[in-house]
Amino acid sequence: MLKSLFIKNYALIDDLELSPSAKLNMITGETGAGKSIMLGALGLLMGNRADTKVLLFSDQKCVVEGVFQIEDYGLNDFFKNSDLDYEDQCIIRREISPSGKSRSFVNDTPVLLDTLRSLGEVLMDVHSQHDTLKLGEGSYQLALVDAFAGSHSEKATYQKIFKEYIQAKKALEKLKQEAFELKKEADFNEFQLNELSALVLKSGEQESLEEELELLENSEEIKAKIQEILLLAQNEEYGVGQGMASIAQAFNQLAGLGNKFSALQERFKSLFLEFKDIEENLEDDFSSMDLDVDSLEEIRDRLSKIYQLQKKHGLDSVEALMALEQELADKVFQVQNLDESIDVAERAFQAKEKEMQAAGKLLTEKRKSGFPEFEKQLKSILTQLAIENAQVKIEHQGIKPSDSGLDSVEFLFTANKGTALQPLKKVASGGEFSRLLFAIKYIMADKMALPTLIFDEIDTGISGEVALQLVKMMKEMAANHQIICITHLPQVAGQGDAHFFVFKDDTEEKTISKIRELKADERVLELAKMIAGASPSDSAIRSAKELLSSAI
Repeated sequence: MLKSLFIKNYALIDDLELSPSAKLNMITGETGAGKSIMLGALGLLMGNRADTKVLLFSDQKCVVEGVFQIEDYGLNDFFKNSDLDYEDQCIIRREISPSGKSRSFVNDTPVLLDTLRSLGEVLMDVHSQHDTLKLGEGSYQLALVDAFAGSHSEKATYQKIFKEYIQAKKALEKLKQEAFELKKEADFNEFQLNELSALVLKSGEQESLEEELELLENSEEIKAKIQEILLLAQNEEYGVGQGMASIAQAFNQLAGLGNKFSALQERFKSLFLEFKDIEENLEDDFSSMDLDVDSLEEIRDRLSKIYQLQKKHGLDSVEALMALEQELADKVFQVQNLDESIDVAERAFQAKEKEMQAAGKLLTEKRKSGFPEFEKQLKSILTQLAIENAQVKIEHQGIKPSDSGLDSVEFLFTANKGTALQPLKKVASGGEFSRLLFAIKYIMADKMALPTLIFDEIDTGISGEVALQLVKMMKEMAANHQIICITHLPQVAGQGDAHFFVFKDDTEEKTISKIRELKADERVLELAKMIAGASPSDSAIRSAKELLSSAI
C-alpha cells in the first residue's frame, strides 16, 4: 500500500506531496493538468527509464519518493536475496540529476533498475486502457490460475521435488561429462601413472640422493683432506694430538698446585676428548670413503629420472610428483568405477523424475479444476460491465517440466458473437479489454495480495450505469486493497473515500501542476463542475450532493 508520494522537479510538477487513503482514492482535474504526469512519476518508482527531459528546472535534480507498507506481500526472501534490509515500511526513491545520471534507492540502499522493477511490479499495478500490462504473459496467467484454484500447496510440493529433480539431473549430466572427459584421456593418464609408479618415489629422497651423490663425486678429494688432517693430528713429533697429550699432563700437575686450576683442567679434558672423537670419526670416514662406481651410477640414474619427470610435469619436488601420482591414480580409479556411479545416478534421476511427474500431475488437476468457475465468473462480471456477448476460455497445454509445473495456460477472449477467441496478447487494447483486465483483478482481489491498483480513466467510453457498476466493484475491492482511480466521470469520482484534485498554477514563472485533497464542500463544487462545466448551476450542485450522499 502506498502511504505517501513525494515528487519534485518532474515534468510540470515543482513540489508535490500526496498521502492517499488506504481504500478508494479518486483523482480528477482538467485535461492537461498533470494527472498522467503523476503516472509517469510512479513509473520511475517501478523502474522505468528516464532522462533530463523530465526535469522541470534543468539545473535541479528530480526526486520521486514513495513510502509503502509491504508486510502483506511476503517480500522477506526478495529483500534477503537482493542484499537489502527488510522493513514493513519500505521507502523507494529515484533521483535524476541535471547531467542525466539516474540513481535508485530502496530503504536508502542503492539498487539496480532491474531490482527496482521487480519490487515495483509487486507494489504497484497501473491499469490503463492503453496498457495491457503483463496480463498477456503466460507466467502471469498461470499465477492467476494458481491463486483462483488455491493450488499453492500442490505447487510448493511440486517445486520442491522439481528442484531435487534438477539437482539429480545435473549430478547425472556432470558424471557423464566427467566420464567423457576422463575416458578421452584415460590411456594417457594411465601411462603417466605407470611412469610415476615405476619409480616408487619416497618423500625426502631427492635431497638425500643429491647429498650422497655430492659425497661420492668428491670422494678422492675428501680422502686427501682427511688424510692431511689426520697427519697433522697424529704426527709423533709435531702432531696436534701429541701436543694436546702433553698439555693434559701439564694440567694434571697444575691442578695439584691449586684448586683454582681444576676447572680449567676439566674444560681442557672435554676439549681433548672431543678432539679424539673427531679424530676417530675421520679415521672411520677415511676407511669407508672408497669410490663406489656402481652406487654413483645408480644414484645419477635415479636422480636423472626424477629430474626428467619434474621437467615434464613442470614440478620442482618429489613431493609434488607424488601428489600428481595420487591425482592420476584417483582419475584412473574413477574411470574404472564410472559406469557403476553413472548407473546409480541414473536410477536416482529416474526415481526423482517419476516423483516429479506425479506431483506435476496433481498440480495440473488442481489448476484445471478451477477453469470452469473462473471462466463463469469472468463472463458474469463482463456482462455486468456491458459486454454481454463476452466469451472467455482458458486453454491448457502440457509442457516440458519447468519450475512452474507441467502446464502452459492461455487466456482466450472475444467481446462479440461470431468472433473467434484470441489470446489476450493479440486482442487490441481498448475499453472492452480494459474492462476484462478489471474483471480479472476484481475476481482475484479476495484471493491474493494485490499491489496498489492504479486505474487510469478505465471508465472512458462507458455509460453512466456501467460506470456505477464499475465503481461499485472498485469499492468492494478497496475494502482490502488500495485503489487510485483517475477519472473524468462525476458518478465515479463521487464514490471515493478520498478525492484529490489536480490543477495548473500559472502564477509562477512556469506553469506548475499541483494537487490537493478536497474537503467535503470542495468535493461538491468539483463534482458539480464535472457535471455542468466551470460555472455549475444550482441543479448541478444538487446533483453533486446527491452523488456524494449516495456513495456506496
